[in-house]
Amino acid sequence: MTAPPELRAPALRTAAASAGKASTPRMTVALVTHAAPGDTFWDLIRKGAEAAAAKDNIKLVYSSDPNAGNQANLVQNAIDQKVDGIALTTAKPDAMKAVVARAKAAGIPVVGFNSGLGNWKQLGMLEYFGQDENIAGQAFGQRLNQLGAKHALCVIQEQGQVALEARCAGLKKGFEGQTENIYVNGTDMPSVKSTITAKLQKDSSIDQVVTLGTPFALTAVQSVSDAGSKSKVATFDLNKELVKAVQDGKVEFAVDQQPYLQGYLAVDSLWLYKTNGNFSGGGTAPVLTGPAFITKDNVDDIAKFAANGTR
Repeated sequence: MTAPPELRAPALRTAAASAGKASTPRMTVALVTHAAPGDTFWDLIRKGAEAAAAKDNIKLVYSSDPNAGNQANLVQNAIDQKVDGIALTTAKPDAMKAVVARAKAAGIPVVGFNSGLGNWKQLGMLEYFGQDENIAGQAFGQRLNQLGAKHALCVIQEQGQVALEARCAGLKKGFEGQTENIYVNGTDMPSVKSTITAKLQKDSSIDQVVTLGTPFALTAVQSVSDAGSKSKVATFDLNKELVKAVQDGKVEFAVDQQPYLQGYLAVDSLWLYKTNGNFSGGGTAPVLTGPAFITKDNVDDIAKFAANGTR
């Protein structure tokens, strides 16, 4: 899905401004995410943010914690340090409500990205950059219909995480077959593997495993083999290892939300706001960065970018 031209305008402005480094006064921006240790997805977010910071003469301060309360404390630390802007994820919106309000009260602009599309306006954030996860899930389900799948197992690696739950909810809405959710501990990959394997061994009617992140897709491929299952694997998100899995036919397809772009736009938007008063979508509409389907038909075109760590 491609964002309408009016929502893509900030990205176009960014491209036009990228010829050199900004001469505007030095800014400090805090990037605060709910990334779990070792999850390489967030490396792409951070690379994009760092690229924008280098262009915009920004000191970027990155921090993360998968625990919502701890993440809120990291945002408070940024407020206490009097940063010029904050870009954050809201996987658990209720936990971030008070601290976002405190940032606004301190005169610090806050933008959201990646998680919390359904809550960013209510929280009072300036802009949002990311994928509509429910719509992406519906598109995912519709593609499974085309492939003839009948029983999908949606693997959620963090219970209660709004973006992940929205993906599986969208899948159920768009898929004409049976959708079943299973929760796994995303910080314990051996446990993820054994849980999926046991489920596939127990229910041979499952013909499609849907994962919500690249490490889980590659683990699911192992689970399918261990279980002696005929299930296919498809996933949300992308990295260079997943690109190879699609090329090799081990994973049917991937939905790319373009995390590099999310990180880049989130930081760049704060610079544009501080230096030129710009904000996208009139402050009422998100800037959508996905979903983009990566299949055997187009994966070779994406491979070189994935190898560089930007897709």
